[in-house]
Amino acid sequence: MEAANRSSSSSPHTLHRCLTNPQRLHRPNLLKSPFNTHDRKLRSVRCQIPKFEPKRSAVNSRATEPASSSSSCSIDFLTLCHSLKTTKRKGWVNHGIKGPESIADHMYRMALMALIAGDLPGINRERCIKIAIVHDIAEAIVGDITPSDGVPKVEKSRLEQAALNEMCNVLGGGMRAEEIKELWREYEDNASLEANLVKDFDKVEMILQALEYETEHDRVLDEFFLSTAGKFQTDIGKSWAAEIIARRNSRLAKKLN
Repeated sequence: MEAANRSSSSSPHTLHRCLTNPQRLHRPNLLKSPFNTHDRKLRSVRCQIPKFEPKRSAVNSRATEPASSSSSCSIDFLTLCHSLKTTKRKGWVNHGIKGPESIADHMYRMALMALIAGDLPGINRERCIKIAIVHDIAEAIVGDITPSDGVPKVEKSRLEQAALNEMCNVLGGGMRAEEIKELWREYEDNASLEANLVKDFDKVEMILQALEYETEHDRVLDEFFLSTAGKFQTDIGKSWAAEIIARRNSRLAKKLN
């Protein structure tokens, strides 16, 4: 879903233009158009990652940098994240849902799930909220890459890691940037109890949204329920998914009567 001039994207002037106009970063034509070959898909997705000029290189540099410089990096980063609010989730777009949720919409409700979930042994609630907030953050640059795009999982992860590194460079490095990287990697690798839970929230949020769109648009969106069936890892994920499916089955039964 993205496209910009990459020949000069490594210059500070290009970075400034991109950050003051998020549409230059977010390339709407990348994933909307059909690709002719698998190689074209990979080339198209790879070329969307702009080569930003990092504003800081040392991890500890922010301890001594002027406040105005730190503020500039923060606002640059937040401006880059603007596209998370405007990029529509590709699965819904592919199914012709009008006015579908954005990437940020999806992550926000996942964070709410982490907030309201009951206390679970060994689970750090705050960490779950943080993981939910950052797990799709690289999509600010690469967009919402879905299975329908034909990009292998390993390649998708590599592209998102590269995008995340660029975003953390824009942020100026430092402790917060390192924390974002750590949280993203933890989720990507499903490497903790918190990651297990947030992975479940990702699926729960998707099927809840699917049920809502079925109700609002009088549609049947079986694909989203079938793709998540049997893949929940935690008790709360299984319980919430079962509640959503029960409500869906009840609704479908009423339609038949």
